[in-house]
Amino acid sequence: MNPKLAFVLCTPFAATACGSLNQPKSVANPPAAAQCIALKQVQIENTQITKAEWSNDGLVGADRMFSLTGGLTADKQAGAHCVVEGEIGARTGVDGKPYGTKFQMHAFTAKLEPQVSVPRRWRGRRFVAPALGSIPVRTSSATPALARGYAVISMDGGHPTPTPDFGADPQARLDFAYQSTGKVTKVAKQLIQKLYQSAPQRSYFMGCFNGGREVIIAAQRYPTEFDGVIAANPGFRLSRAAVAEVWDTHQLMKIAPKNSDGHKILANALTQADLDQVSQAVLNRCDAKDGLKDGVINAWESCDFRPEMAGLSSAKTAALKAVFDGAKNSKGEQIYSGWFYDSGINGEDWRRWKLGTSQTAEPNARNITLGYGSLKWYFMTPPVPDFDLSRFDFDTDTPKTYATGKINDATDTDMSAFQKNGGKFIIVTGISDPVFSAKDQRDWFVAMQRDTPNAENFSRMFMVPGMNHCGRGKAFDDFDPFTALENWHDKDQAPEFMPAKGKSFPDRSMPLCAYPKIAVYKGGDGQKAESFVCE
Repeated sequence: MNPKLAFVLCTPFAATACGSLNQPKSVANPPAAAQCIALKQVQIENTQITKAEWSNDGLVGADRMFSLTGGLTADKQAGAHCVVEGEIGARTGVDGKPYGTKFQMHAFTAKLEPQVSVPRRWRGRRFVAPALGSIPVRTSSATPALARGYAVISMDGGHPTPTPDFGADPQARLDFAYQSTGKVTKVAKQLIQKLYQSAPQRSYFMGCFNGGREVIIAAQRYPTEFDGVIAANPGFRLSRAAVAEVWDTHQLMKIAPKNSDGHKILANALTQADLDQVSQAVLNRCDAKDGLKDGVINAWESCDFRPEMAGLSSAKTAALKAVFDGAKNSKGEQIYSGWFYDSGINGEDWRRWKLGTSQTAEPNARNITLGYGSLKWYFMTPPVPDFDLSRFDFDTDTPKTYATGKINDATDTDMSAFQKNGGKFIIVTGISDPVFSAKDQRDWFVAMQRDTPNAENFSRMFMVPGMNHCGRGKAFDDFDPFTALENWHDKDQAPEFMPAKGKSFPDRSMPLCAYPKIAVYKGGDGQKAESFVCE
């Protein structure tokens, strides 16, 4: 009988992982470097292998976009392993620019490594994740997939630069939306077959931010390709979130004070003192609802905070309410979900997305630096690169995003095909995510469980109080959903909670409970997770 095999695929915004089990005895065992370098000659349809090298130092570089992806925050030594790079579907776009889906694979071979007493072999699992296969929350200390023995593959989403002007090319839009995932998955399986002389038997995919969206859309549109997925802080309704970014900026610019040159300064619309005041007011109102006043709002769904309780000026209160009520058109119809009030509003990440720090006429809030370009080039159809988003009309301009939303947004609620294939589905979302609403995520998950029969048999959602985007905030943001996924798929141990810790709460631990349960204090040492139960 062949051993279990699996592979992992990773992108700048997503990731898959491969496990490590013994290879079939019939497989030849050439020297590791030669086994790796031979992949340079592999012939795969519409694919060019540009590099196949043995990395003796085993260095894996940090993800320069880790605050968005939840990827590796620093360079890491992973041990000597094989690195393969290539490109799928190289072409010239309608805009005259080069396109193609570039990918990179990191994998150990079956060769005994020097000074290692036990063979370091491929576990036979595929995992889609950042290049090291890091757990897609930047604050997690969990062992990355590559270090667990998985083969990890990453990709660029089908466009050569992280700028939004690829939206001018229709195929590049499709690749970014979902097709690159399918293409790289197919190629990754062929590479693994060549490297190990055996097909992967397990395929996992995880990512944060857009990677989280890719994870959900992969489970929906490629339901037979993956055995398990983890979506962290997913931008699953990305097109509407892009409109909401403009909405937030409009509301905050109304109260932004002017500098000496007469320019409105977005960063000063709400000062850090304002945000600290709101955070404390939310805690005062809702912290104790879980049985213990400890700086964590576990009972986040029952928090009945109102912005007037924060004691801000009437103008700031109105702006805060408009932001948290969510984007609406002139009829009051919801365009994008509202948000839960939570303690993480004063976190660095909340400011980084909605306000920024710039004291000039050029704001540096990510809602603008990332959001404006993507809305004009990618989400609006056709692209309108010279569009003045300060004049965005939420009645007439919002519909211009619907066409892209149809190919991009992972909003399907019937996931029975993924379930039937035996797939396991885990979502992790920060309640204080400033760019993708946890309320919207909660509502979609409830609808999915309603529309997918017996959804509790394959899906779990874990909401993290206080956590911002892909980690950080006042939160227990160090946890391990990957081990939970492995145990669920391989041992049939459905995760009812995940143990968690966090730098914001030194020497403390807390269970993150599977929705709709929350951690409730039952007595004992409030510093320890065992003093809480999920109910």
